[in-house]
Amino acid sequence: MRLRLALLALLIPYAPALAQLPAPNAAGVTAGHLHMMVRDPAAHKKVWVDVLGAQVVNSGSLELLKLPGIFLILGKAERADGSEGSTLDHFAFRVKDLAGTSAKLKAAGVPLTRDDSLEIVAIFPDKVKVEFYPAPALTVPIEHFHAHFYAADVDALRAWYAKHFGAATPTATNANAMGVPGMSFSFRKTDAPQAATKGRSLDHIGLEVKNLEAFCKKLAADGVVFESPLRDVPAIGLKIAFLIDPAGTRIELTEGLAAR
Repeated sequence: MRLRLALLALLIPYAPALAQLPAPNAAGVTAGHLHMMVRDPAAHKKVWVDVLGAQVVNSGSLELLKLPGIFLILGKAERADGSEGSTLDHFAFRVKDLAGTSAKLKAAGVPLTRDDSLEIVAIFPDKVKVEFYPAPALTVPIEHFHAHFYAADVDALRAWYAKHFGAATPTATNANAMGVPGMSFSFRKTDAPQAATKGRSLDHIGLEVKNLEAFCKKLAADGVVFESPLRDVPAIGLKIAFLIDPAGTRIELTEGLAAR
């Protein structure tokens, strides 16, 4: 009994970080998920679970991989093009032990195109690019950090996310970044427009929204056109809607993930 109590005491402090997305901003928006469409979801799942500690949970019939601050969703599709060359070049995590993360990724056979004390750049199966940054002060081994957009007009794209999602405006310390709780947005200017994300292995980002119906009505009133309008999907326990940002990044809006 004492051993069971001791183990429970060790697990309890980590439960809130694994159980919740960050609280939403004033617009009702927070990080939600990253959705990959890949040839072999099981191969991706093995890396995220066995190497990086993701927890498998379900929302109805939908399987989710849960990491502090974000969910990952893996669908099956034959995709030839990876994340590089699209408007969503990569996503990134902070990790408590960068060297240890590097060693685990190498042991799992994940190629690293950069591997030093400042950053890891990993190319997951299906050419999904993922970055890792050191954060020794973390209280958890890993947490979501940012999504990195590549676009010809980054100023217009920043303004769009600020207007419609309440994304924080750039700061003096990082004039190229903004974001919503749990997901920083980084922007890199390109000479030419990049490919849209739909149909690539990193298909879209997901943002969780409080009172999604009212939020969608406001977006529509502001002239935002939906790829797929709001609908309730009881099989997965979520309300969802899809739209595409001005650069070509596909976005899924959800309501219901926060409780998972």
